[in-house]
Amino acid sequence: MKAMILAAGFGTRLFPLTIDRTKPAIPFLGKPLVGYVAEYVAKFGFKDVVVNLHHQPESVKEALGDGAEYGVKIHYTEENPKILGTAGALDNARHLLEDDTFVIVNGKLITDIDISEAVETHKKSGAIATMVLKPNIKREKFTEVYAKNGFLTGFGDFAHPFTEEEIKDTTGKLAAPLMFTGIHILEPQVFEYIPRHVYSDIVPTFYNPALRKGEKIAVHITDANWYELSTIPRYLDISLAMGPRVQAGNNCLVSGRATVKDSIMWDNVTIGDDAHLYRTIIADNVRIEPGEHFENAAIVRADMVRNCEEIPEKALKGYIQGENYIVPLIEYI
Repeated sequence: MKAMILAAGFGTRLFPLTIDRTKPAIPFLGKPLVGYVAEYVAKFGFKDVVVNLHHQPESVKEALGDGAEYGVKIHYTEENPKILGTAGALDNARHLLEDDTFVIVNGKLITDIDISEAVETHKKSGAIATMVLKPNIKREKFTEVYAKNGFLTGFGDFAHPFTEEEIKDTTGKLAAPLMFTGIHILEPQVFEYIPRHVYSDIVPTFYNPALRKGEKIAVHITDANWYELSTIPRYLDISLAMGPRVQAGNNCLVSGRATVKDSIMWDNVTIGDDAHLYRTIIADNVRIEPGEHFENAAIVRADMVRNCEEIPEKALKGYIQGENYIVPLIEYI
């Protein structure tokens, strides 16, 4: 059984950290994020791994190589000239996947969900697909997924925060909606729903039509740890929650007179005298000048932003200060 890691996305909400790399290639606790995902699937016996590429493809290849470092053998598929969406990515890799059941894992996840248990659920169900779901306890902005008696029934809108009435309700436990974890198990029959050589997403292309047709789609519900690093604030919060309060990559020089707290430094970072950093992400080759103060910000070299074609619409807004581009961290509503 093969696994496919999705690594083609633009990472627009992580811009400018994704100017020179795709989202799964950003560093996380000393290794590329996608490296954790490769090790994760290898732990459950998936040795043949397909990785799709589009945005900054060389950054993923540099991160993973042939996969040997992470215990897997990697087959790359490239999406050119345009990105293909999740279902389109499967079509582009169908020659590698269509001979057996396979697992898809999003390349931006850190989790300890037991894939073996999910595969067992899938096999027992006789379903064409199984989605791994998790209660959205915090009611974060993820699509609600509906299920009954172990099978998918449909999809809703984004989960909404608890209302005042719900918070005041002491009659029982507040129900947490279910959310999709980005892990699913699919049979080769899904390719009957997926068109050839066009952009298509998995829910409107496969899941919704399959439900209407009466196909069995199972759900595996878990309360395991699961983190999705799709925004800069999430990336910072999860990195600090799982690692040291100050993290430094290779060749970082920090003045003994500087103050650095709750921050992440990538490679070749220089922090000058009397600089103060709190809750900051400092990208490769950035120099913080003596006396500069930054709090709740992501910082990259300004020339990288000047040389990029456009700033994504979903990106947090930033400004140029000296040789750096500063992005104040404001969580998404």
